[in-house]
Amino acid sequence: VQLQASGGGLVQAGGSLRLSCAASGSTFSSYVMGWFRQAPGKEREFVSALSQTGSRLYYADSVKGRFTISRDNGKKMVYLQMNSLKPEDTAAYYCAGGSYYYNQNPSAVMDYWGKGTQVTVSS
Repeated sequence: VQLQASGGGLVQAGGSLRLSCAASGSTFSSYVMGWFRQAPGKEREFVSALSQTGSRLYYADSVKGRFTISRDNGKKMVYLQMNSLKPEDTAAYYCAGGSYYYNQNPSAVMDYWGKGTQVTVSS
């Protein structure tokens, strides 16, 4: 599976962005998909993930109530709607895919990673 994230940009605090992740390959619907982010000088952190059918959703506490993850298996796409953005949301955002979700360390079980898309939130 190859993944390509897009949709990043510069936005003012309180604004919104929608990230998209396009996947190639015929097995997209069999993967848990997730979004992660990494700010300069910081470790990569989990943002959100969803199950193969989209019935189970997972969010980091820092984005609950503000971000919404979704997927369209027919289009092989994953989305991250980000509302009420804060300067601390500034980071490179990466989409990733794996066979299952591991709550203790979501990134550890992701097998496929796309290149990041930069999100910058100005105050």
